[in-house]
Amino acid sequence: MLCTILIADSETQSRRVLAGLLAADGYRVLQAESGERAIALANEHQVDAFFLDVHLPGIAGIDLCRALRSLEEFKTTPIIFVTGRDDIEALEEVFASGADDVMAKSVHPVVLRARLKRHLERVEYFRRLQRSQQYISRRNLEVVERTAATGKIPGPEEREIAICFTDLRGFTALAEQMDPSRLFRLVSSALAEQVEIVHRFNGYIDKFGGDGVMAIFDGADMVLQSCLCALKILDRTQTEDSIQDDDLRRFGIGIHVGRAVIGNIGSPDHLDYSAIGNTVNLAARLCGQAEATSIVVSKAVRDAAKDDMRLSFHSERQVMIKGITDPATVYTLSRASTVSK
Repeated sequence: MLCTILIADSETQSRRVLAGLLAADGYRVLQAESGERAIALANEHQVDAFFLDVHLPGIAGIDLCRALRSLEEFKTTPIIFVTGRDDIEALEEVFASGADDVMAKSVHPVVLRARLKRHLERVEYFRRLQRSQQYISRRNLEVVERTAATGKIPGPEEREIAICFTDLRGFTALAEQMDPSRLFRLVSSALAEQVEIVHRFNGYIDKFGGDGVMAIFDGADMVLQSCLCALKILDRTQTEDSIQDDDLRRFGIGIHVGRAVIGNIGSPDHLDYSAIGNTVNLAARLCGQAEATSIVVSKAVRDAAKDDMRLSFHSERQVMIKGITDPATVYTLSRASTVSK
């Protein structure tokens, strides 16, 4: 990929020498004779690295560096100061302004190339890491950070959690009727909306099931948060204009609360931090009991959240759950205002 480098220096000869060196290495080079011009060019072009002189007319180099760092798109962009001997006393202020590096104007071209390459590679690694985090749950990221800090993979632990499963009803039939690429795009959009809602209610996505999600909630308000989250998901599927097919609104949801073991599952080369146990299995089975656009919850969920005036637990019934000998008591969850008294 062609990288764009912006050089801001009031000395024409200095700019030309540095620009010629960078252009010879295949970089696209922009030149600015003042801080104001540098900002204008940065607003017009995607800049991958900056070379700044301390003594710029108008907006000085250090102030320019601060201004660039205040812009979201340049938070991590390499900013390198190219200085003369008289600028040594300003080094502390230079780095305090957000600079990544300082080079003398007489720096050897080999050194300049190597240091610029290192800075660009660092930023690219950081961006790849950010992109990869889109595929990792918030809890997995916390485990990765803890492991990196301690050098030890945390062991499994049993804790009380609320688990919410969503599932798109009739997905198999829908897959047979709709173009695969269009189906993938629409389902992906619907699940992305659910992820955002889960995070808003302080949960996290444990895994995707192709046409649904498994979300985990913990903490003092986990049951209430999971219930409000499920209701919000149904609200959005019923009102979201971007959903272009009525069949993609037909989500069923199941919620259960109980103890489960959370830990690393898999081999040393490929681990997944997830929850397992009867609590998880029952939450999944309750999701299977839910009709399209409805929420089925266990008695444990109802007992924990029944006093909240925003919620209505109704249609109590006994159902047989696969893997459980005795019938389970379940309820349909709705907003309190939607059920006649």
